[in-house]
Amino acid sequence: MAQLSRATEHLDPPFAVVDLDAFDANAAELARRAEGRATIRLASKSVRSRDLITRAAERQGYHGILAFTLPEALWLAEEHSDVVIGYPTADRTALKQLAADERAASRITLMVDSVGQLDFIDEVVGSSRPDIRLCIDLDASLELAGGRLHLGPYRSPVHTPQQAASLARTIVGRAGFELVGVMSYEGQIAGLGDNQPGSPLKRLAVRAMQRLSARELADRRAAAVAAVETVAPLEFVNGGGTGSIEQTSSEHVITEIGAGSGLYGPGLFDHYRRFRPRPSAYYVMSVVRRPTTRIATVLGGGWIASGPPGNDRLPTLSWPQGLRMNPREAAGEVQTPVLGAAAEGLRLGDHVWFRHAKAGELCERVNILHLVSGSQIVEQVPTYRGEGHAFL
Repeated sequence: MAQLSRATEHLDPPFAVVDLDAFDANAAELARRAEGRATIRLASKSVRSRDLITRAAERQGYHGILAFTLPEALWLAEEHSDVVIGYPTADRTALKQLAADERAASRITLMVDSVGQLDFIDEVVGSSRPDIRLCIDLDASLELAGGRLHLGPYRSPVHTPQQAASLARTIVGRAGFELVGVMSYEGQIAGLGDNQPGSPLKRLAVRAMQRLSARELADRRAAAVAAVETVAPLEFVNGGGTGSIEQTSSEHVITEIGAGSGLYGPGLFDHYRRFRPRPSAYYVMSVVRRPTTRIATVLGGGWIASGPPGNDRLPTLSWPQGLRMNPREAAGEVQTPVLGAAAEGLRLGDHVWFRHAKAGELCERVNILHLVSGSQIVEQVPTYRGEGHAFL
């Protein structure tokens, strides 16, 4: 951190920094964790900078992009030949653009989980178009008590192998579509740290749930893929995320893992037992007030992450060491008071370093990422926002 601070001490906040040495080490570690059993499909929403997406995606062990909107995918497909969209789309303008561009249609795969989505696409673009590549989203949540207890994100309604095969048959039997993949995201495993601070009993409960879910999903996912492959051959089977690479890639049906957050190592990944990425992405704010001798007040700082409100969505104070937030104010839109021994030595204009709780959301706040290697800024690259895009 001291090297990063020296490299950027001449900059005026707010600004964002990516430690390239840590970023590259994390990229290598993501691929290593898959142990050659699966490739990494880079989740672009976790990076949100074309330069850094390309930097990671061109590494050995990586293949393809996992985008999050169709407009973003159309943009990325200008440079990348294999882009899967992780979520269904209802963007009429973008669908018309896709259907009018044979090259884009050959490079982009849409996500579907219902016949209604096929109907929507046909209504928007008609049948006089290139075939549209499709991937079925298989629900990876754990359902207990006959479905009354649902653990995991509410995503696809396609939960059983029979439902997956039924949707596959509809796709194959319908002109203008080509089924090429199956995806499933086990957020209750990949996106939930198993070593959270707080109650030991809660940690044990999370670990037990994740073991049960992993066993159930491995069997169900294998059966679903087998059922779909009786209908159509698949180019890929995608699963998992940064938090479950080892586990998900061990399933024989998995060909790729969708991952990207581990490149930046945000705060939500501080509480996993299996791995610990090196923090590589930061944002920096200035001290502008000293309301007491024990408190320094930073301008802004309240860049809160999406998801259920809680302390885990707050940014993490990284530098100087020994700072903590005032629990009555936390990180605010206009100011963030900081306390602790280090706060007493802060002067007006001093820099305070934060880490965002989630990965790519940081880039929605800044136009430029300052890339640091060692103790020098080696490059400045734009974020999506810096290139004039706000996809979602």
